[in-house]
Amino acid sequence: MHQFRLFLIALQFFTRVPVPRWVGFQPEWLNQSARYFPLVGAAVGVWSAAVLWVALLVFPATVAVVLAMGASIWLTGGFHEDGLADTCDGLGGAVSRERALEIMKDSRLGSYGALGLFLMLGLKAATLLGLADTDPSLALWALVWGHLASRAAPVWLMHALPYAGDVAHAKAKPLATQIRRTELVVSLGLVVLASGVWAWLLPDDIPLLLGAIVTGTGLTLYMQSMLERRLGGYTGDNLGATQQVVEVGALLAFLGLGAVF
Repeated sequence: MHQFRLFLIALQFFTRVPVPRWVGFQPEWLNQSARYFPLVGAAVGVWSAAVLWVALLVFPATVAVVLAMGASIWLTGGFHEDGLADTCDGLGGAVSRERALEIMKDSRLGSYGALGLFLMLGLKAATLLGLADTDPSLALWALVWGHLASRAAPVWLMHALPYAGDVAHAKAKPLATQIRRTELVVSLGLVVLASGVWAWLLPDDIPLLLGAIVTGTGLTLYMQSMLERRLGGYTGDNLGATQQVVEVGALLAFLGLGAVF
């Protein structure tokens, strides 16, 4: 029951989905719920893929893709996109660590943030459109897997790096605390499990899946290295930015390798 409670806490934190009152809340539970971030991503991915599938029956692929992206953003409240924009604002220019952290606390959207958000959403839409045009079924699978796997990337950062900001003023203090290895292992295990199920159901897609795994891993390690160099750790905004980068990277891998295989 406690494990189900942890999943519901993660679901409530990252989406608009209401949870029963009996779930309750303890600060340490949010930190422990990191193990189920990929499951929350899977739920968001299934929702977005369902909208894409239904929309493709009625509308052109361009409209269907925008509706699917809009559905996922609505469900999450643009949580990760907001982190991406703030990270671009803070790290877009050649500023000191202290100044970068100060910029990311500012709720106003700057030039770097606007450009980064525009380019990321545009690239995601173009990639999904390419997948939907060439192989709609692959687009659906890739959308779910991309959302799921990309949620494990922030968990890795929370284990590998210290919190870079002021813990006392963190928006979600439990997520500013380094997670245990247990949370990381469970999170990565969920990605492995989902990948194994896909490979078992559709063995022809294994090369695409391996390419997406390599791409997502490489981008996660790049974000870790960059954040360690620029900030000496991570902030909540950086976790959202990393999720977005890994998700789009995985979709690009599926599209590029799909044209080869």
